[in-house]
Amino acid sequence: MKVSIIMGSLSDSPIADKVVSKLMEFGIDYEVKVISAHRALKSLEKYVKESEDESEVYIGIAGKAAHLSGVIAALTTRPVIGIPAKSSHLGGIEALLSTVEMPSGVPVATVAIGGGENAAILAAEILSVKYDLLREKLKDMRVKMKETIDNSEYEYKANK
Repeated sequence: MKVSIIMGSLSDSPIADKVVSKLMEFGIDYEVKVISAHRALKSLEKYVKESEDESEVYIGIAGKAAHLSGVIAALTTRPVIGIPAKSSHLGGIEALLSTVEMPSGVPVATVAIGGGENAAILAAEILSVKYDLLREKLKDMRVKMKETIDNSEYEYKANK
């Protein structure tokens, strides 16, 4: 099982780091590339075509006029997850709208602005349809999350 992570620029690397960290927790193989949909379209086309046999999910990370995830989705029938990145001017809302507003027939599953961790979890959920071990890891993660919340509630009550 493999996820391809494509950043529009190196400035997106803090988000990619969050994706990679979570994918590693799940034991999911990954590859990270920096390919701009606007500045290196032919390179993006080539990469998606060559990686499509191995990559089961793509994650695109881009800011500003964030067309990267949409272009990836146009090039493959594999699931594509888009992560809008913050820009210096509008806080990422422009990237969110560029990523989420796709034409009919070319979907991109979009997470929150800067939502690297959720993108990785969503990729794991998509892959868990095929890989039972991954489904078990996701269930374990949810149990741990619940335990953390339960413990927080207990600690709050104990401190009153």
